[in-house]
Amino acid sequence: MPNALIAAAPDFSQPIAVLKHCHDKIRKQLGTLQNLLEHISQHGSDAQAQQAADSVMRYFNQAAPHHHADEEVDLLPMLSVTATGEDAALLQKLTPEIMAEHQQMDKLWHTLNRQLTSIASSETATQATPLSMQDVKEFSAIYSAHMEKEETWIAPMAKRIFSEQQMQQLGAAMQQRRGIST
Repeated sequence: MPNALIAAAPDFSQPIAVLKHCHDKIRKQLGTLQNLLEHISQHGSDAQAQQAADSVMRYFNQAAPHHHADEEVDLLPMLSVTATGEDAALLQKLTPEIMAEHQQMDKLWHTLNRQLTSIASSETATQATPLSMQDVKEFSAIYSAHMEKEETWIAPMAKRIFSEQQMQQLGAAMQQRRGIST
């Protein structure tokens, strides 16, 4: 029996809602990164820090690349084919920005991933490489602004101009990318 108190994740028949749900998960992981900075300064790389580092790495190494591919391979190209007038002009401006931000986030993630790997695999609380406050702040700032841009402009545009068939196509591509059978 499903638990009515637990919010269910949207399914792929609602691809824009799935993308928003991913953003919510990203925000949660960014919060964990912020909390980890403070925790490590007080407790070092203890078991809680190791568990938190592992959780953040698992998300950004597995789920986040799918999310970026959803946007780069499917959502933005589908929008560019469909958008006209002001939508097309806005998309032409935002697409290169979004793609560049993905590259920035990926580069920063590689740096953070090395730091988190050290924390997650440390034998003692003081053995790990420290987590850079500057790297965490920069990663969080870029991701937050990026998600705001997508939620303000891209998602509403897709919801407004995509047909039901396009939504189904987007959802199916996202589902397939994750290896989930229909």
